[in-house]
Amino acid sequence: MTTENKFILAIDLGTSGPKVAVFSTQGELIGSEFEETPVLLLPGGGAEQSPQVWWDAIETAGKRLLAKKLVNTDDIIAIASTAQWSGTVAVDADGNALSNAIIWMDARGAPYIHKLVDGAFKVEGYGLAKLLNWIRLTGGVPANSGKDPIAHILYLKHEHPQIYNRAFKFLEPLDYIGLRLTGNFAASYNSITLNWLTDNRDIANVTYDDGLVRLSTIDRAKLPDLKPANAILGNLRPDIARTWGLREDVKVLMGSPDVHSAAVGSGAVRDFEPHLYIGTSGWLTCHVPFKKTDLFHNLAALPSAIPGRYLLTNEQECAGGALQYLRNNVFFPDDELALGGRPSNAYQLFDQIAERTPAGSGKLIFTPWLYGERTPVDDHLVRGGFHNQSLNTTRADMVRAVFEGVAFNSRWLLKYVEQFNKQPVDAINIVGGGARSNIWCQIHADVLNRPIRQVRDPIEVNVRGAALLASASLGYMHYDEIGTHVKIAQTYTPNPGHRKIYDELFSEFVAIYESNRKIHARLNRQQ
Repeated sequence: MTTENKFILAIDLGTSGPKVAVFSTQGELIGSEFEETPVLLLPGGGAEQSPQVWWDAIETAGKRLLAKKLVNTDDIIAIASTAQWSGTVAVDADGNALSNAIIWMDARGAPYIHKLVDGAFKVEGYGLAKLLNWIRLTGGVPANSGKDPIAHILYLKHEHPQIYNRAFKFLEPLDYIGLRLTGNFAASYNSITLNWLTDNRDIANVTYDDGLVRLSTIDRAKLPDLKPANAILGNLRPDIARTWGLREDVKVLMGSPDVHSAAVGSGAVRDFEPHLYIGTSGWLTCHVPFKKTDLFHNLAALPSAIPGRYLLTNEQECAGGALQYLRNNVFFPDDELALGGRPSNAYQLFDQIAERTPAGSGKLIFTPWLYGERTPVDDHLVRGGFHNQSLNTTRADMVRAVFEGVAFNSRWLLKYVEQFNKQPVDAINIVGGGARSNIWCQIHADVLNRPIRQVRDPIEVNVRGAALLASASLGYMHYDEIGTHVKIAQTYTPNPGHRKIYDELFSEFVAIYESNRKIHARLNRQQ
């Protein structure tokens, strides 16, 4: 194993924009830069972003970082990428994007999924024979919400046939970035999973299943070839190497989606060791030693970024996004009532308000289902809101209730993660932008009744995971050593004085969903 001091350039294409960072091959963060990119929300549940804007932002952030000369660029030996998962970019044979990318929030393909999965002896809307075959081969099944890439592609085929017909390949955002870096078309074993067209039973040799491809009606030729997540996609394109000031022999690794990279960057790499991610969306995942599916709660063990391992995958649509909504749409919108610009430290102010507001927020309950939900319920029609609001409710109550509502959603998911693993979860590593908030870490500890371990530099978790995976893939460390390279900043223990109020409110949180889901379905079915 090599020990020389070399560096990795890591790219994380998040929904809010790309982050570019430099790490040593031992996982030390040297520096990072971020560039924001917009999301375009469209009628009918559409959500898109511009691939060219993605690339321009990556170049802007990357050049700004490299201009700091934090390391000798000759010592940068590889580029590792990670990205938002469950998106679709249609590209032509020259690698040009044919339209905006359809991202993970987009539900416009739902009608085509409902038709695809229909059949006799339905279970949760799925024909039984199709359901069993999908789960046997892939470990999961296309989500009824229509937010998986298979739904995106079918939406393009039926509603934008000119794009579908011109497409040479349909790529995940991660694999589009790989294409831009190398000129090579490919998908990783784990980035391709949510197309639900691959046989994942042998995680060392994932392949397309001919029967599933035929069933989908998607042309096989339009699907990228597959490589392991730790494979080298190719060398950096010479023109990019020259523009960025890097060596032309820099290796570009396949990489993994953000869920997989965060699992590594959190340091929780042992089986059943969990991490909680609080970013725009959220998840509570862990590596497991088996292939398994819980259809009823949208949980599945799918190919991990670590060779030979499975990762329990799930996703909650709005976590930190709920706090962003509170800032942008409730407290500081750009309208006639605006008294000034939006404060740059709004999130720090929210922290201060939440910290001084009593636990339970005066029994105000916030449900964070602002864009539907995936786990532990797959329901794209459910919507969130404040419940039990009264004339005594204060703005401070609303702020803390949002923090608590996201934590209640995590607790709801925790129940089914423990059920899936058949063992209780102990301490949980917390990462993502939300993990920078000390009060949110404490609220999660209190609501989940588990110690919460705040990972150092939690917002860098995805790029750290991409870099650590690259280091292991290139032989600079063993995969089982990765956890020792991730540091814990602080551990938060549950406050027993908050146990009663949070048990009460959590019970009602779940009841709110059960009592209102049919109302939400009626209100939102035509949207």
